[in-house]
Amino acid sequence: MLKVFVYCLIIVGVSMLLLSVRLIFKKGGRFVKTHVSQSKAMRDRGVTCIQSQDFAMRHKSKNAVKE
Repeated sequence: MLKVFVYCLIIVGVSMLLLSVRLIFKKGGRFVKTHVSQSKAMRDRGVTCIQSQDFAMRHKSKNAVKE
């Protein structure tokens, strides 16, 4: 049982090391930004975050006409 636990810890440790290669070995390394609002290509296409759209729709405009 202990042997399996140690193997699992080794596998998880190696996985974490491989996932963080860019952070460790690249100067100024960072995780890749995957959020829609942080992607220049998505902004150029006009694709925005649904949370931002929801906030904009719920936010009352000062110039809105009351119905």
